[in-house]
Amino acid sequence: MPGTTSTSPGASGAPGGEAVAAAHPRRWVALAVIAIAQLMVVLDATIVNIALPHAQADLGISDADRQWVVTAYTLTFGGLLLLGGRIADYWGRKRAFLVGMVGFALASAVGGLATNGAMLFAARALQGVFGALLAPAALALLTVLFTETRERAKAFAVYGAIAGGGSAVGLLLGGVLTEYASWRWCLLVNILIAAVALAAAIPLVPESRAHGNTRYDVPGAVVVTAGLVLLVYGFTRAAENGWSAGSTLAFIAIGLVLLAAFVVIELRSQHPLLPMRILLDRNRGGAYLTSTLIGAGLFGAFLFLTIYFQVVLRYTPLEAGLASLPVTAGVLVAAGGASQLLPRVGAKPLMLSGAVLAVAGMVALTQVDVDTSFVALLLPAQLVLGLGLGFTFVPLSSLALYGVPEHDAGAASATLNATQQVGGSLGTALLNTMYTSAVADYLVSRAPSPENQVKALITGYSTTFAWGAGLILLAGLATLVLIRVRREDVPTGGAVHMG
Repeated sequence: MPGTTSTSPGASGAPGGEAVAAAHPRRWVALAVIAIAQLMVVLDATIVNIALPHAQADLGISDADRQWVVTAYTLTFGGLLLLGGRIADYWGRKRAFLVGMVGFALASAVGGLATNGAMLFAARALQGVFGALLAPAALALLTVLFTETRERAKAFAVYGAIAGGGSAVGLLLGGVLTEYASWRWCLLVNILIAAVALAAAIPLVPESRAHGNTRYDVPGAVVVTAGLVLLVYGFTRAAENGWSAGSTLAFIAIGLVLLAAFVVIELRSQHPLLPMRILLDRNRGGAYLTSTLIGAGLFGAFLFLTIYFQVVLRYTPLEAGLASLPVTAGVLVAAGGASQLLPRVGAKPLMLSGAVLAVAGMVALTQVDVDTSFVALLLPAQLVLGLGLGFTFVPLSSLALYGVPEHDAGAASATLNATQQVGGSLGTALLNTMYTSAVADYLVSRAPSPENQVKALITGYSTTFAWGAGLILLAGLATLVLIRVRREDVPTGGAVHMG
């Protein structure tokens, strides 16, 4: 589901093997504080989806531009995540945690008070910047606080449960706040959460730092984020002007050039943000490509599903939130089963099975109509989609760490998280463009009657689900061709966090 992140307890960005003299006496209380802050970040992935139709109408945001409410956050979060982890390690994890939390809350306040679309987009981008500092700092703090193996496993189980349940909480809370208060409270609620976490974190959470070289690859972070933003902007221009327009091609071309420049920077940097050796292994590279394509197919399709519930089926925001829960349920059920099956059958069979199920669920969603039955189609389609995703996420988190030296574990795990966010950004922009194009094409030769307007929307939603299915199918093909790892070689200690 949107915001899904995959990490492992030993791959938080904290340097492997950092010595801690003794377990912190208030580590379990500190865990509760960290979990609250993580919940705040996780909530924003789904809470905004429910609020988007109301925010769009209130601020006069066009269909072509509405995807920026999602992508402005995921682009900055995904693009800066690796840099945020390094800053947290060397600047101080508690300091990064506190600054990230305060910044996230302030950005949420700006978004909640937004008077136009541009102000909301900027606030979401700022949330992503501070989230990229807060999330890796939180995970690194857990690694430092819990040094005993069994305690660490329990701590990360709690953390994973918070992250996994957070998406469901976001759907429900977003529905309640939008329906009974205002869409603005879907952002303003972060101020309350941050205030509680901040008051507890200052006295309870200890400071820790990594030692060694503290140089940061700032040029790499800036170039890759700029490249991704321009690529997404190019997709947005395509929705307005067409794929062959000069401005569309120019922005896409510049974005691709910047992404190529990022690779060159990383190859030449003595302290790369993303060491290319992490990507060049066939199995890990296949896992990251699969993660990117899954994110691309999933994020946008899930967003349009929540919009379809409210715009076409006329569900209230709370009903839309409840109606979106089957995907979450499917992911959680399948993730539990996949954790048990992974050591027995290996990563590749699980990922291929997951891709087939996810594609089947997405294809079923292409059959939506004006009066589609929730029980007959929408419920089973979402459950199958969720099951497929759950069977995919668990082995992905393990493959991301396949054959990685200990000192690269944090970067490898964060890279998987970043690919999901980046894939989600690109996929949301692409699917939004396909939606607007499909709606416009349907109406171009038909009278703009209310009936045709609704049919045009249905055509747009079906098109986005078809493209989502296609992207997930490509992920399955990438798994089939690239993954060659043996069953006994895959680590099975990874934790999968659905958020």
